[in-house]
Amino acid sequence: MSPFRFLRYVVLPLAWLTILPGAHAADETADRIAITRTLTDYIDGSAYARPEQLRRAFHPDARLLLSRPDTAYWPVSVDEYVGWFSGPKEGKPTGRIGNVLSIDVEADTATVKAEILVPSQGARFIDLFLLRKLEGEWRIVSKTATRESTPRTGDRVLLILSSAKFHGDSTLPAGVSFGEVVEAWDAFLAAGLTMDFVSPDGGAVPINVTEAGEFRSRFYDADLMYALEHTHSPSQIDPARYRAVYFVGGSNAVYGVPENTLLQDIAMHVYEQNGVVSAVCHGTAGLVNLKLSDGRYLLGGKRVSGYPEEFERQDAAYFKEFPFLIRQTVEARGGTFLTSARDKGYVVVDGRLITGQNYLSAKQVAEAVIRLLQNQSGQPSGRSTSEDEK
Repeated sequence: MSPFRFLRYVVLPLAWLTILPGAHAADETADRIAITRTLTDYIDGSAYARPEQLRRAFHPDARLLLSRPDTAYWPVSVDEYVGWFSGPKEGKPTGRIGNVLSIDVEADTATVKAEILVPSQGARFIDLFLLRKLEGEWRIVSKTATRESTPRTGDRVLLILSSAKFHGDSTLPAGVSFGEVVEAWDAFLAAGLTMDFVSPDGGAVPINVTEAGEFRSRFYDADLMYALEHTHSPSQIDPARYRAVYFVGGSNAVYGVPENTLLQDIAMHVYEQNGVVSAVCHGTAGLVNLKLSDGRYLLGGKRVSGYPEEFERQDAAYFKEFPFLIRQTVEARGGTFLTSARDKGYVVVDGRLITGQNYLSAKQVAEAVIRLLQNQSGQPSGRSTSEDEK
């Protein structure tokens, strides 16, 4: 995908489905759902040694070309492959953690890229599938795989982004901060974490191209761009899978996310199961309505950073659309709002709440989340030691 076809903001292709002919859009969406269901049979069938579920993903004559260190060409039949997950091990976890990275559909044919992590072996498999729609059912007709060593653990972080394309009810464009996404993506991947993206509407989110800066080349990162084009909707998220959430900023973060009760529930489930809640820049807006199970605001008694209203261009039209002001609302919720020089990165860590002042803080926020996850002591919910990082 070339970013140069767009002017100020990128709205990724899935969002265009709303302007395509309805039948075409509906067909493509239905096919993606069906393909995902087939891949779920493959991923779950192999992860929990369910041979019949695994077999259901394949056409009986499918060809598999697999990977092992001593063999360059290793063809395997469906029967042989399914047999590896049968017998005494049947129904037991195998330690495999699967994740679909991309789906590309062309009429009755689709290609899928997935990763399978096996942390006990320090291994990551990249599986490439060819699927055909046969008699109305999508089935894997070919699969190949390659293996690489990896420190990835399968632990997951959920990145929360806004779907809003405009400021409030205006026609003033708004978008996600691409740099804040990239900095987190790179840091979490390097630490062995897996990421999922969620937005209030699901699907593609708008990206602010003018703020992409040094990260523009990453518009050609296929895995990253696919994830941004196909964010999950809140109803698709199982919060029990995540050790941390990260509220991404950008000029649209004050719209749609703070009032979304499903996103609130996801974040607080993660936090109250000893996970981490983090936010950067305008992403702090997503924290203001979070409440603990006893009804208290999460921000009450906490030290918090984010992008304050005094840093905004208060005479600009966009500012008049803001539904609330971040500093003012944090303080109204009982938080202590902290900032540093506006052109410096600044991060505040207060227990399992980590917040950053601006886009320059994104990498530092992600690194603080990583340190906390790596060193987590299992202390109960509440305030622990705090630190400011510059």
